[in-house]
Amino acid sequence: MVYKFGTFEFDGDSAELRKSGRVVALEPQPARALALLLARTAEHPDVIVTREELRDAVWGTETHVDFERGIAYCVSQIRAALGDSGDNPRFLQTVPKRGFRFVAPITAPSPLAPSAVLPFPPPAPPAAKTSKPLAIAGVILLATLTVFATFVELRPARTAPAAVVIGVSIFDNETGSPSLDRPVAGLSDLVVEHLTKLDPARIAVIGNAAILRQPRNIRNLQGVARELKADYVLLGQLQRGESGLRFITHFIRLADEKHLRANRIAVADESLAGLEAAVVQEFERSVREHILNPPQK
Repeated sequence: MVYKFGTFEFDGDSAELRKSGRVVALEPQPARALALLLARTAEHPDVIVTREELRDAVWGTETHVDFERGIAYCVSQIRAALGDSGDNPRFLQTVPKRGFRFVAPITAPSPLAPSAVLPFPPPAPPAAKTSKPLAIAGVILLATLTVFATFVELRPARTAPAAVVIGVSIFDNETGSPSLDRPVAGLSDLVVEHLTKLDPARIAVIGNAAILRQPRNIRNLQGVARELKADYVLLGQLQRGESGLRFITHFIRLADEKHLRANRIAVADESLAGLEAAVVQEFERSVREHILNPPQK
C-alpha cells in the first residue's frame, strides 16, 4: 500500500519514503512507526496512535529497551525526514499524555476491484502465409536478438557502492551531575539527525540500536561492528576537569579501532550553552574529512 500526503509518498511494503519521487532516508524503526501512523490514519482520520501501539509496532512485546527515549527518537527522525516541527506540525502532532496524531490528509489507492479487471483479449486471427525470404529474415533476426540478449545478461550488472555505516553511541556524562544526563544523551540524537541529512546515498547513520545505548564500561566496539555491520563509530564524553567542563569527541574506524579524529571542546558552564552546535560541527567535519571528501592519495 502506498500512502500519499503532500509532496510525500510512503510505500508500506518496502518502508520507503519518497518526496517528489526522490527517496528520503529513514531508519527502519522510525519507518515502522510511520507505517503504523499512516495505516491507522488512513482507516480512521484524526485517530490518536498511543505510545503503547508504537512500542508494539516498532519493538514488539518481548524487547526491553528505554521505550520513551526510543519513541522520542523515532518521532524526531520522522519529523526531520518530513521537514516537520513539533511546535507547528504539518504532519505529526503530539497529543500530550496520549500519543500522536497524523494531521495531514492521506490518500491511499484502494485494491483493484474484480469488475475492473480487463478480460483477456480475443485471440488474434490466423496470420497470413509468409513468404520464404521473409521467414528466413525473421529467423536471422530472432537469432541475432537471442545472442544479444545472452550477451547483455552475462555482462556484470553495475551496482551502486554500499553506503558507509556510522554508529553513533549514546554520549556519556562523566561529570557526576545527574542533571546533565539527559542533555548529554540528547546530544547524540542531534548528531544522528544532522548526519542523516548529509548524504543519504553514501552514508547510513544508526543511533538507536540497543548495543549503542550500553554504558561505556561494557561497550564493545567489535560487537558494534559485527551486529550493525558498522564501519565507524562516534563517541562523546562530558568531563569535569580542573579548568571546568570539557567535551571529548571520538571518531573511530572499527576495522582496526583506530582513532581517526579526537577533539576536546571547552564548555563554559553547566548550561552547556553553545555545546550542541560545536559537537555537531565537529562530527560533521570528521565525516566529511574521512568519508565524504577523503584526501586523494
